[in-house]
Amino acid sequence: MNSCEFVTFISTLACVIAKDKNQNELAILSTFFSQLGDTLATIAAVEQD
Repeated sequence: MNSCEFVTFISTLACVIAKDKNQNELAILSTFFSQLGDTLATIAAVEQD
């Protein structure tokens, strides 16, 4: 999968997840996935040895 295909996939996935969600649910999901991404980045940086 090239970078443009990956971006399209992520955008499509976001739209599917957001469907039928209210503002509060979207805010919670956004925070959840941001924290997940930050935690994975931290783990990758620490284990980079």
